[in-house]
Amino acid sequence: MNLLATNSTPTAGTCYRFVVESADQAATLIRERLGEHARVLSVRSVASSGWRRLVSSPKLEVIAQIDAPAETPVAAAVEITSSATTRGTAPLGRRVQPENFRSLPDLLSRSGFSETVVNRLQASAGWSDLSTAPLHRSLVEVGRQLCAQVEARPARAPLSRAAFLGAPGVGRSTALCKWLAAEVFRRAKMGHVVTAEFDRPNTPGPLPVFCEALGVPVAHYPASTQPSIPGGFVYFDLPGLSLRNPEENTAVAAFLAKEAVTERVLVLNACYEHAALRRAFAVGRELAATHVIFTHLDETQQWGRLWDYLLESELEPLFLSTGPSLTGDYESEPAQALARRTLPNSD
Repeated sequence: MNLLATNSTPTAGTCYRFVVESADQAATLIRERLGEHARVLSVRSVASSGWRRLVSSPKLEVIAQIDAPAETPVAAAVEITSSATTRGTAPLGRRVQPENFRSLPDLLSRSGFSETVVNRLQASAGWSDLSTAPLHRSLVEVGRQLCAQVEARPARAPLSRAAFLGAPGVGRSTALCKWLAAEVFRRAKMGHVVTAEFDRPNTPGPLPVFCEALGVPVAHYPASTQPSIPGGFVYFDLPGLSLRNPEENTAVAAFLAKEAVTERVLVLNACYEHAALRRAFAVGRELAATHVIFTHLDETQQWGRLWDYLLESELEPLFLSTGPSLTGDYESEPAQALARRTLPNSD
């Protein structure tokens, strides 16, 4: 912790600077060192310099201030949400006063849960017990139930030969880089990547350079679409999909059918409004998508809105992308991550 003021003892009106690894770490430090009257003024992402940018996650610089205590103490907690981006500084703190929540449905709605999900919970067999139990126990049980529903879907075989699909700007190539890093570093797998353009350009972004650093060959279609080594993977980076005119996706659909690529990963920007997300899901279903990745969670303030898609969709969620790093910044257990971020005390 670096102090912006010279005072060694935390006092009201003093500002403090933290450089931390994550929003959760920032919240813990602020609560432990500054107390219940701390308020977050700003947060920004601080990227590593030079080659470390490729292999390390950005850090967060958090500026916090201690407010003067009110005459009547009020139970308050500082909540840090990771909506900061490399574009600048964004205010991330707000005070949460439990007494303002009149009921469990009210708390869930304020946390970003849609009316559909709240109604789904209220229709469950154990809702009467949930609604009368102490709030912290209810939240734990809600998180457990939702995670169980998401994880109850039949598990698919691990990806081995998959196409990554998504509209321009959703972070498709970055998501593929994160997945490749996990394959190589965590699962000790190797293979190659095939890029294609068809009737429209496909800007690969950092993919070719990153693959070279990993030792993963990149070929431009037409090229072999079968694994080059026993047990190896083949991943396809395809042109961006059109959400407005599905007919423009004909070339992508023809390629998937011709090459018999049955594993199809739909990459979605979590910042999209519900209408745009549902339109993207519809396009994904037309292309027989099997998995889904949500990106830009570092810019999404209401994580709770994603419960709709994890609960209703038949697509298996692979991970949530929470930052720009190509080798990290992701949650590999999407349901558990949503429970932590949307249900206080649900850990």
